Amino acid sequence: MNCFECDQQGQPVVAVAVCSVCGAGVCATHVRTEAKQLRQPAHPGKVMHERPARQLTCPTCRVAEEAV
Repeated sequence: MNCFECDQQGQPVVAVAVCSVCGAGVCATHVRTEAKQLRQPAHPGKVMHERPARQLTCPTCRVAEEAV
């Protein structure tokens, strides 16, 4: 799979991740990584996991999330 962003610019670059929002392939240059705290039962009595999860997004979805 190639990076969607690079492909739009006519440059086929191999994707290293998939956007967790839209599913587009993204290369190392375009992927945005964010630590996200999961709020679901980790084990009895805890509401949040101790370690944050990793969320990978493309530039378009990242801008849309920041606009909210």
